[in-house]
Amino acid sequence: MSHLPQIDYDNASEEVRAAHDEEVRLRGRMTNMKRTLLHSPAAHRIYAEWFTLRAELDPALSDREIWIFSHAISKAAKSKIAITFFRRALINKGYNPDALELTEEELLLKRFGTAIVADSNAIPADIWVELKARYEAKVLVDLVAFAGIMLATAMFNNVVAVDFDPELEAFAEGASSSAS
Repeated sequence: MSHLPQIDYDNASEEVRAAHDEEVRLRGRMTNMKRTLLHSPAAHRIYAEWFTLRAELDPALSDREIWIFSHAISKAAKSKIAITFFRRALINKGYNPDALELTEEELLLKRFGTAIVADSNAIPADIWVELKARYEAKVLVDLVAFAGIMLATAMFNNVVAVDFDPELEAFAEGASSSAS
């Protein structure tokens, strides 16, 4: 059970309701994490910059590459909600997250995401060599900033123990439909 409640839309301030409505308008849905973050519209806005950085990384990184990178960060951070969110993205596009054949670039992004969480002070030199050979400095700045928000998202879900979104259950590791 979550340590913090989700907002009560009917009793929320105009500012909170406006932020809620804008999120639904932009993304078409409202997750439990966002309903919790909306107690502070500023916190919600900062975490929503994930989408801004994702847009900045397009077209340098495809959706699949971003999902693999984000999934690696989520796995390393042991964030069930975040892991399952990216499993769902992969599954909905026809990929089996338990049997992905990764390209060299995807493997590099997975290694980088995992290394960031394991020890951000000790990213292996070979990873940096490969990243710098593939991407320009702006892309790398955006990628590291994106990783920071992704890790913050995983951490928020973990620390608060945000309630698991029911629509993710079918995509969780070990769920019968996740093997499709």
